[in-house]
Amino acid sequence: MSTIERGRSLPQVGTSTRNTVARTAETNAVATPAVQPTAARPGAVVDGFDAGATKAKAAVSGVFTAPAGSKDKVYDGKLVGANGQTFQPGTPLSDIPAVMPRNNPNPTGTVIYTNGIRTEKDKQAAELQRIADTTGMRAIGVHNATEGTVSDLLQCVKDKLDKGTNPAVDTLADTIYSELKAGRDVHLFGHSQGGLITSRALNDVARRLRIEDGLSKSDVEKTMSRLKVETFGAAAATYPDGPQYVHYINNRDPVPTIFGLGSKGWTPGDLLRHAGKGAQVHYFSQDTIFSGAHSLSDTYLKHRVPFEQARAGQF
Repeated sequence: MSTIERGRSLPQVGTSTRNTVARTAETNAVATPAVQPTAARPGAVVDGFDAGATKAKAAVSGVFTAPAGSKDKVYDGKLVGANGQTFQPGTPLSDIPAVMPRNNPNPTGTVIYTNGIRTEKDKQAAELQRIADTTGMRAIGVHNATEGTVSDLLQCVKDKLDKGTNPAVDTLADTIYSELKAGRDVHLFGHSQGGLITSRALNDVARRLRIEDGLSKSDVEKTMSRLKVETFGAAAATYPDGPQYVHYINNRDPVPTIFGLGSKGWTPGDLLRHAGKGAQVHYFSQDTIFSGAHSLSDTYLKHRVPFEQARAGQF
């Protein structure tokens, strides 16, 4: 499929593709009113209106906004290592203590994992441990922060249209580009929106190699062939040629079957889909949307096989 160029400036190696916003904490002295609102006073009697408002706020928390008490946004686009430690974008992977597999004390490979929607940093840290244990490789995360279901879904739409900024896309693209320029292979995992972020980042890298480095289309594909990419229930429908792809799709999972590469068997929508040249797509059927069909840990990783085996179509 052809790629439409986006008119934005491209960064140098190790810098973000969008502007970084500096945040300064300020403390303002605010006079305390003589009488606090009833619901805000500890131990105060809460009337029916206040109780109803509290319940309503709790009901929408995590749907229209981030879950109550969540501070996940501050980790958006950060790199995640062992014990949930976070590191600034651009930190060399060699400086990040990776999550280690508990069943392999001497791993040789590293996988970079981008999570899906409604996944706070601590949950991603748990997923990184599961990935490390399943693959026998070190695992490092690129965090895709959650701001609640609706906000996360709106971001997915922007990622689909390749519009707006997404810190996780920037961090992943910069990391891939830097590793490729250093002559190192890269192994990527993406789940749900994380697969969509991976697709968008890969397109950014392909553009940079073509425009900044002046590579031909064939040379871009050759350079990107050092990338191993595995997606699980991904929401992306197209991927650039070059990387070695393995896509896992649960036929009972609506995310990849409706918004991603589709279900097994040809449909007219396949004319708009592209799994990447030479991609292996593994379809299976497990559970339903109501019983974990989209779960990375409980469903998708149970169907994963070693990468070279998967590339040979041996599932």
